Order: sequence, then C-alpha cells, then structure tokens
Amino acid sequence: MLFGRTPVLPTAEQALPGRPQPIYTVPDRHTVLGTPLLGPHPEGHEIADFGLGCFWGAERMFWQLPAGVWTTLVGYQGGHTENPTYEEVCSGLTGHTEVVRVVFDPALVSYERLLKTFWESHDPTQGFRQGNDVGTPYRSAIYTHTPAHATTAAASRTSYQQLLTASGHGPITTEILPAADRAFYPAEGHHQQYLARNPAGYCGVGGTGVKLGDLFGTNREASCPTGIAPAPGPTDE
Repeated sequence: MLFGRTPVLPTAEQALPGRPQPIYTVPDRHTVLGTPLLGPHPEGHEIADFGLGCFWGAERMFWQLPAGVWTTLVGYQGGHTENPTYEEVCSGLTGHTEVVRVVFDPALVSYERLLKTFWESHDPTQGFRQGNDVGTPYRSAIYTHTPAHATTAAASRTSYQQLLTASGHGPITTEILPAADRAFYPAEGHHQQYLARNPAGYCGVGGTGVKLGDLFGTNREASCPTGIAPAPGPTDE
C-alpha cells in the first residue's frame, strides 16, 4: 500500500529507522536574512511550523513578509524516521511532510498573520498532494508550539473552511498537531533558501484564490510567479 496509487502514511513499525545523528550539515546563516538558522534566537521570539507542499516556494512566502520574521528554515516533520534524508522522505516511508519553520517576533508580526499566509498560499483540501506534487510529504500541516497557537490555528481552520465551502471547495485536510510530539529535522543545506540561490527554480506554491480578508489582516504581499496546478478530480488521500 505504501507504493500504491493512493499514498498511505506508514506506521511507526513500517517507517524507515533513520539514525541517531544527521548525516549532513546545515548552514549557519540564512541566505537572505543573515540570521542564524538553528539559533540562538532573540528572547521573546516564537516558532511556527507549516507544511504546505514543496518547501522551496513555501519558505520564500514567509521570509518575504514585510516585518517580524527573524529566520526561516525548511525541514521534515510529522513522521517517525529520525534524522531522515530528502530521498528517504520522498520515498513516503518516513511519514514526514516537508515543512517551513518560521521564527518570528510576535510584537512585529502576529501568528494570525502567518496563518493567513499559510492558508492563502496553498490548497489545504488536496490531501496527500499539492498540485502536481503527489505523496504524503506534500500534505498540509500545522505543528503548534503553544496552547494559544493551537487554539488560534484551529479557529483559523474553521473560518477558512467556511470561506472555502462558500466558494465550492471541499473539506480541509490539514492536520494540526503539537510540535512537541512531532520532531523537526532540518533539511539538507542545498534546500535551505533554495529559491534565493535559484530564482528561476521550481515554485509549487499557489492557492485556491480564497482570501481570509480582514479576519487576519491585510492580504499577503509575496507570491510565486505561477500557482499550483489544480488536482484532477477527488483528492488522493
């Protein structure tokens, strides 16, 4: 079933075992922002983890926000395999999804503003895919770091579902889970800020066109040149 037409999440027993330590290094600094990727982070800053398809374009959406984002980095989360490689995650045998970690100053940018970017930048109804990217590593996910974030994320999902339903879209498949139960593993160095070093590279970020409007502030400023391809027929989940 793991290699069938419909992607299936592996159980902990089915997942690749991984390794106790990573087998690659991560750059010290953000290519665009110049800030530490792995910390230390300034006191009072918070962390948000989002999965919204291919993490190359998704990461750029957040570092391009006008204020408040201290650093961003991409990685793997939500699965079972310790310290996986990109190839292992793409196999579907780790259970991880591609995520963007955003370290932000809540005095300058709210968690609600980050959620607005998240919801509007992808189609959260597609199950185990985003456009032409098919598989469990491309599922929509929010991994929360505080009870307040969990409550806000759940409320935003309810609000966005109402807007999507009114626009003729299906049910949201986004998983919202505590990050404490879902370890984050930074991705290989060449994936970090990929589109800053490869401006013409693949950007799978798009969206449904449905905006959250004034509910979570002004519309997002950043975007990819083109959106995601629509899913043909029902979701593959």
